[in-house]
Amino acid sequence: MRLIILGAGGHGQVVADIARQIKRYEQVQFLDDCAEGVEIVGKCDDYLEFKNENTEMYPAFGNNEVRIQWENKMIKSGIKLAKMIHPLAYVSPQAEIANGCVVMPYAIVNTGTKIKKACIINIGSIIDHDCILEEGCHLAPGAIVKGENHLPKGTKVDSGEVIPLQFYK
Repeated sequence: MRLIILGAGGHGQVVADIARQIKRYEQVQFLDDCAEGVEIVGKCDDYLEFKNENTEMYPAFGNNEVRIQWENKMIKSGIKLAKMIHPLAYVSPQAEIANGCVVMPYAIVNTGTKIKKACIINIGSIIDHDCILEEGCHLAPGAIVKGENHLPKGTKVDSGEVIPLQFYK
């Protein structure tokens, strides 16, 4: 299996590290419009050239709206989106995480939580029980979402921020 990451910046490099940790991919390569390097195999708009049954892709853009747009474009093209869960993250067996999401080290996703596509669950973030994160949400390092919240599309929770119990219903 091969992983193509769109965007070779900081977030892309973190995703590549996670991909290597989970040992699911034989190749990890990048598409990027600006960067140069050994693992960069083309520009972002070249993504369709890499579509096949043995390739998954992940758009590694920190901007929530841009990430959502790319995921929608990829889904319409029939591309398989990668789901990255670092081995040091805890994800409840009763939680659901869509393809196109990344869960980083020491993050916690508790029981009954549903995370929709294009979400970033950053280092040490906590999502308590029975939450829903709509597409494109981004929890920065150390963010906490207490139980029974329903975060709207594209919500960003900053580092150290705590969303109180049932704040978003």
